[in-house]
Amino acid sequence: MTTATTMNAALSAEQRERLMEFAREVSFEVGDRLFEEGGRADRFWIVRTGTVALDLHVPDRQPAAVETLGHGELIGWSWHFPPYHWHLGAEAMSPVRAWEFDAEAVRALCADDPEFGRAIAVWVGLVVADRLHASRIRLLDLYAPHGSGEWV
Repeated sequence: MTTATTMNAALSAEQRERLMEFAREVSFEVGDRLFEEGGRADRFWIVRTGTVALDLHVPDRQPAAVETLGHGELIGWSWHFPPYHWHLGAEAMSPVRAWEFDAEAVRALCADDPEFGRAIAVWVGLVVADRLHASRIRLLDLYAPHGSGEWV
């Protein structure tokens, strides 16, 4: 399930429109870092075009890419959970155009409108669950004797 699919499943059309009122268009060049692991998570993005790699800090090495995200995908979920620090890093792998959102403003709207806040929480939760599932499958592919197969 993609972020766009989960967003459409979690937010009504009116809620999506409300969220988009906070969007501003941004772009990143190849190699631009969107954020660093451990940094302050004060914004998030939805990719319009291009690809972004999520990566993990590895001491004395280049960051290890753990997932690549593209069109319609949510970049960043750490902004939604205290203490609001990035759990991963992110780098543009191609030219990227995205909608950027101020996390504090969106969290304030969530606090003011509990129904909207619940919908955002469901959306972000679905994204986190989907990425956790994808990570588990990748681990099985790496370490299981016969690969991941299909989960039922």
